[in-house]
Amino acid sequence: MKKDLGIYIHIPFCVRKCLYCDFLSFACGREEQERYMDALYKEIRAFSGRLNGREVSTVFIGGGTPSVVDTALLGKVFEALYENYNIKADAEITMELNPGTVTAESLKEYKTMGINRLSMGLQAWQDRLLNTLGRIHTAEKFKESFLLAREAGFENINVDIMLSLPGQTVEDVKETFENVMALDPEHVSAYSLIIEDGTPFKDMFESGKFDEIDDDFDREIYHLSCDILDRNGYKRYEISNFSKKGYESRHNSIYWRTDEYIGFGLGAHSYFKGERYHNTEDMERYIALSEDYESIKEDAEKLTKEDRISEFMFMGLRMDEGIKRSAFRERFGMDMNDVYRDMIIKYMDMGMIEETDGGIRITDKGIDVSNVIFSEFLL
Repeated sequence: MKKDLGIYIHIPFCVRKCLYCDFLSFACGREEQERYMDALYKEIRAFSGRLNGREVSTVFIGGGTPSVVDTALLGKVFEALYENYNIKADAEITMELNPGTVTAESLKEYKTMGINRLSMGLQAWQDRLLNTLGRIHTAEKFKESFLLAREAGFENINVDIMLSLPGQTVEDVKETFENVMALDPEHVSAYSLIIEDGTPFKDMFESGKFDEIDDDFDREIYHLSCDILDRNGYKRYEISNFSKKGYESRHNSIYWRTDEYIGFGLGAHSYFKGERYHNTEDMERYIALSEDYESIKEDAEKLTKEDRISEFMFMGLRMDEGIKRSAFRERFGMDMNDVYRDMIIKYMDMGMIEETDGGIRITDKGIDVSNVIFSEFLL
C-alpha cells in the first residue's frame, strides 16, 4: 500500500529579500509573475499522470512570499491541483505569508481556495531587530495581519520566531514570546539564526559589523523558549517546532519521516520513487520547459539503502517521538541494532539518547549537541 504524498509549491517572489535569506527568492514585476505562474500551472498539470491516482495529504506553498502574488494567479494554480490530483478532503494546505502583504479580502480568497493553515513570519517583536534583519514589517503590522487572518476564519496559524539575532537580549526573547502567546497561535517555530554563505549577513559578520553568536547564549534562550512554550501548552514535537495538541505540521512531518513529496516551481526539491532531485533554478529555462519533467530536473540521485537508513535516523531523531524500532524494521527489513547498536549504547551511556516505548529518542541534553550526534548516524 502506497503512502500519501506531500506537495510543495515554490513561489520565488518577495517584496524585498531579507538580509539573512539564502532561499531562491527575488523581487519582480507583475508581468514576470504572470509568466512564472503560467509555467507553474503547466508543470503541475503535466506531472499529474506520474502519480497513478495516489492521494495527496498535504500541500505547502512556500517562497519567497507567496502572498505577494495576485490571488487570481494563485487561484489558477489551485485549479490545476484540484483538477489533476487526488487531494484528500482533510488535506493540510499551508501557505507562507509575510505581515503587511495581505488584506481582509485576500485572506478570504485564500480560504475559498482551500488553504486552511497559514505560516506567518514574525521573527522578533522588536522593530530594531526586524530592521536589522531587513524585514519589511513592524511588530504592529504583524499583529494586524494575524488578527485579519483570525477574522477571515483561519484556525490553524503558525508563527515563526528567530533566536540568536545580532543585538538580541534575553528580555527581547521574553517580550517576543509574551506577545505571541497573547495572540494564541496554534503552532510556533523557533529557529536559531544561521549565517549562510552568499548573504549580506555573512558579509556583515565577516566585516565585524556584528559579533559572532555566543553558543552559551544561544542555548540559554533556546531553553528559555522551550520553557515558555511548555508553560503555555505548546508541546515540542521536533527540535524547533512546538504546537498545541493536534496542530503539528503534517507537511513538515513528511520531511522528518523521509516520506515522499513532489516539489513544483523554480528550484523546488522532490523525493519520489527513491530519487532526490530539484528543478532548474534558471527562470527562463523553467518557464520555457516547465511541462517537460525530465528537462527541468537537475542533480537527480538514486539513494542507496545506506543513504535511506542514514536519513531516516538523523531526521527521525529530530522528532520528540523519536524512532520506533518497528518502523525501522518495516522500512528496511532489519533491526535497528543490526546497524546502530554500538552507537545507540554510546549515546545512552552519555545520557543523550534514551529508550522509549518501542524505540529511541534524543534527550534534552542530546539536543544541545544534536548536529554532532546526527553526523555520527551517517553510514
